[in-house]
Amino acid sequence: MAGVAAPYRVPWLKVPGLGDGASGRRSRARTPHGRTTGARVPEGPLRSLHLTATIAAAAPYQRERGRTGPGLLVRGEDLREAVKEGREGNLVLFVVDASGSMAARRRMTTVKTAVMSLLLDAYQRRDKVGLVTFRGAAAEVALPPTSSVEAGAARLRALPTGGRTPLAAGLARAAEMLRVERLRDPDRRPLLVVVTDGRATSGGDVGRAAALLTGTAAVVVDCESGPVRLGLAGRLAARLRAHLVPLDGMDDLIRDYRKAG
Repeated sequence: MAGVAAPYRVPWLKVPGLGDGASGRRSRARTPHGRTTGARVPEGPLRSLHLTATIAAAAPYQRERGRTGPGLLVRGEDLREAVKEGREGNLVLFVVDASGSMAARRRMTTVKTAVMSLLLDAYQRRDKVGLVTFRGAAAEVALPPTSSVEAGAARLRALPTGGRTPLAAGLARAAEMLRVERLRDPDRRPLLVVVTDGRATSGGDVGRAAALLTGTAAVVVDCESGPVRLGLAGRLAARLRAHLVPLDGMDDLIRDYRKAG
């Protein structure tokens, strides 16, 4: 069984846009703490007054409100809440190809090490993590969403490999897990990380399964190796509208992500 080498620093992967999730260190989010980026009309109890915006909202109505002396007449509808931006933790769902095309010991060690490195990064950024694996005839949930990196590492080390590649089943199982998690924790945005060479040798329509994940931020880690490459992981990334990360080019990706901020 392939082992795991020493983990390394990975690219900073993020969910696009602005979330409202649990406090963390990955993606941009509206948070109770952080830098003030704007103001808005409160949607509930006022949490943090934006004084300048409140004054600007009240100022045009002073004459019609009958103000004759110093000071400012402020009403409830004038109140503005400060919008603050920080970072949120996400649900990072790993979908790992453990089929025969990935099973060569050296290659699987590289794959497991990459996933372990991503798991440790998720822990440091206060994410929840889950693990779906696929091999043989089906996909399975190897790790339900959890905050325990130890549980993820244990499942990863013991991951069996071999058999055909039911890629569509893996994507469909991931979509079902995300559907359930959106009901349980609707504010925690998901980030899908698919680790595969893109070869599908067992039943199911990959395009249809990929469509179930429309709108989910995704990364495809391309594990294809050798002098002749088919580009199948790249096609999967296009279907998922995902960022493609070459497994054998992590160093270049780290540098690119740092430049992107």
